[in-house]
Amino acid sequence: MKLPGDFPVIAITGPSQSGKTTLAKKVFPNKPYALLDDPETSRFATSDPMGFLSQFPEGAIIDEIQKAPQLFSYLQGTIDSRGTAGMFVLVGSQNFMLTENVTPSLAGRVATVKLLPFSLEELATVDMFYERYEDCLFNGMFPKLYISDIAATDFYADYVSLYIGRDLLQMKKVHDLSSFHTFLKMCALRTGQLVNLSSIADDCGISHNTAGAWISLLEASSIIFLLRPHHKNFNKRLVKVPKMYFTDTGLAAYLAGVLNAEHLANHPLKGPLFENFIICELLKERLNAGREPNLYFWRDKLGHEIDCLIDNEGELFPMEIKSGRTVSEDYFKNILYWNKLSGGKSENATVVYGGAEDQKRNSTNVLSWNNLNSF
Repeated sequence: MKLPGDFPVIAITGPSQSGKTTLAKKVFPNKPYALLDDPETSRFATSDPMGFLSQFPEGAIIDEIQKAPQLFSYLQGTIDSRGTAGMFVLVGSQNFMLTENVTPSLAGRVATVKLLPFSLEELATVDMFYERYEDCLFNGMFPKLYISDIAATDFYADYVSLYIGRDLLQMKKVHDLSSFHTFLKMCALRTGQLVNLSSIADDCGISHNTAGAWISLLEASSIIFLLRPHHKNFNKRLVKVPKMYFTDTGLAAYLAGVLNAEHLANHPLKGPLFENFIICELLKERLNAGREPNLYFWRDKLGHEIDCLIDNEGELFPMEIKSGRTVSEDYFKNILYWNKLSGGKSENATVVYGGAEDQKRNSTNVLSWNNLNSF
C-alpha cells in the first residue's frame, strides 16, 4: 500500500473491517488517535469542533470521521493555517460520507486511499494461503478471519447485522432494513451479471428508483464495485450497462446461501464467484500500488465478451477467467475473436483458470489462479 505524502490530509476509506485503522496506526505510529465511535469523543467533536482540533497541533488520526461531519469545514481552516504533509489522517467506513464532505471542504488538500480486504499476495507473504480456490471464495479475505478462530458464517452474519445494517440505519440511508437485506441477497445471486434494476426491484418488491439508490449506496460504501464496459466498439454495438461484483466473495457467498466450501462444487455461482475473486484481486493490486484500476469488460450485442479488459496507458490486455481446473480450447474463443477484431497481440492475452500449472496455449498466457502476482 502506497500512501501519498504531499497532501496535508490523507483519507483512508473502504469497507468496514478491512484493516483501515490498523494501517493508519502502523504507518503513523506517533500520531495521536481519536475514535469518534466513543460517545464522549464524538460529543466533543460535534459540539466544539475547533476545540477538538486544537488538541492536535501536529495533527492526528481521526477514526470514524463521518460521525462528526462538522469537523470537515474546520479542518480546512486548520490545515490552511498550519498544515504539513500528512498532518491529519481521516479513517472512515462509509465512503459515501467521506466523499460528500471531503469534496467541497477539502478539495485539493486531501489524498484518498481505498483499502480492500487482504489480497492473495498479502496472505502469501505470511505463509497463509489455500490449496483450493473454493476455500478463498467461501471464506473471503477479511483480516479478522485470519487473526481469530471465528467461523466464516458467524463473521458474515455479524457483518451484515452489525456493520451494514447498523451503519446504514444510523446514517438514515435505509429505512426498511428487511427489504434491504432481501436486496443484498438478490445482488449476491446476480454476482458477475449486468445490473438490471427492474429485475432486482421486482424480486425485492421495491421501486426501480429505490433499487438504483441502493446500488449506488452499496458501491459508495465499498460493499460492491461496478465493472464498467469499455468503449471500444470496432463498429459493433456494445452493451453499455455495468456488471456487479462484491468487494469480498465471502460476503457474496454468505448472502447467496452457500453453506461451505464443498457446497460450491456444483453451485451455480461457482463460476461467477471465481470471476469476482480474480477481478477483485486485480483491483486490489492496483489500488494497493496507488494506481488507477483501469479495469473494464467488453461485450458486443452478439454475446462476444472479454471478462476483464485491462487498460495500461492505452494498450489493452484481454483476460478470460474460467473456474475449470483443466484447460479447454473453448477458453480461447473470445480472446481469438477479440484479437482478430482489434488487431491485438496474442502475447497480451491471458486466461486465468482454476488449475495449478501455468501454460502457454494458442500463443496465449494461461495463468493459475494462485499465481496472479506474476501477471
